[in-house]
Amino acid sequence: MKQYDMITEADARVLDVGATVVLNPGGHVTPLALDTLRERRVTVLRDVPGTDEARLAPVADVRRVALGTDHSGLALKNALRDRLRARGLAVTDVGTDTPDPVDYPDIAERVAVLVARGEADAGIVIDGAGLGSAIAANKVDGVRAAMCTTRTLARYAREHNGAHVLALGATLVSQADAFEIVDTFLTTPMTEARYLRRLAKVARLERKD
Repeated sequence: MKQYDMITEADARVLDVGATVVLNPGGHVTPLALDTLRERRVTVLRDVPGTDEARLAPVADVRRVALGTDHSGLALKNALRDRLRARGLAVTDVGTDTPDPVDYPDIAERVAVLVARGEADAGIVIDGAGLGSAIAANKVDGVRAAMCTTRTLARYAREHNGAHVLALGATLVSQADAFEIVDTFLTTPMTEARYLRRLAKVARLERKD
């Protein structure tokens, strides 16, 4: 992740659309650069003490989504897949594709591994309540999954907790509500250094004996 003491308009123009960069303490962004950064949807992290924390931020401009469900969420999974693809996102559908019973940990693992490897920017896992899939996905190293039933929870999961896998309960949310929750989750960035610092502490818990 690139770090800057100053971001000029020339710098902003060569950044990738949807990129995330770090502005070092005491750094400055020129007024023209601010406009260009907004146009290119670039996220600027300020006052981050180090790049380790910055790397924990979920991808701000989600383009690739891994999606999976057990048998209870088949209709919702298919509806979400078609809607996301219609919006121009690349969706990897890991199943299931039939109403025959399958075990949610298997599906959650497939989605979580794609996110952990960087082959997907974000993941969505579905089962009856969403709780089991969230627990299973969180067992994959480096994955942060959150079960959300409202747009507010989806926003907090991303902005405050850096979640990059969303768990949905097919029996708890309507299709319309799920669409709104997914939209909020995929478009909410994590930008504040205080949240990144807390997330770094969570990451350190994973490395404790």
